[in-house]
Amino acid sequence: MRIVQPPGWPRPRGYSNAVTASGRQLFVAGLIGWTAEERFEATDLPGQFEQILRNLLAILAEAGAAPEHVARMTWYITDKQAYLRDARRVGEIYRALMGRHYPVMAVVQVVALMEDAALIEIETTAVIPDDL
Repeated sequence: MRIVQPPGWPRPRGYSNAVTASGRQLFVAGLIGWTAEERFEATDLPGQFEQILRNLLAILAEAGAAPEHVARMTWYITDKQAYLRDARRVGEIYRALMGRHYPVMAVVQVVALMEDAALIEIETTAVIPDDL
């Protein structure tokens, strides 16, 4: 995977504007912050976010992938102000679980998610090198 950054553009913080990659593609449906038993243990955005990343890491491992193979993430949040208030903690959780790999990302506020208790949902695309 290679980050594409036009000359003169400032480097974004916490994400990339564009990447190129080749290999097997892994498409991960929107994950929410519940456990494998479909129970919400966290009622706050950072806690649900951490569970989502743990769920994502399990899926990546099952496919023979790791955080550095994630090429794109789209985050759907129900409360922009909660996200902004907890942004520092969300960033800490992200770096603790995903490292300093920053794929292409978008964060979108939505009115609601299908599970009433869900505060965030993330869909992901990973590209796994052919030699793995």
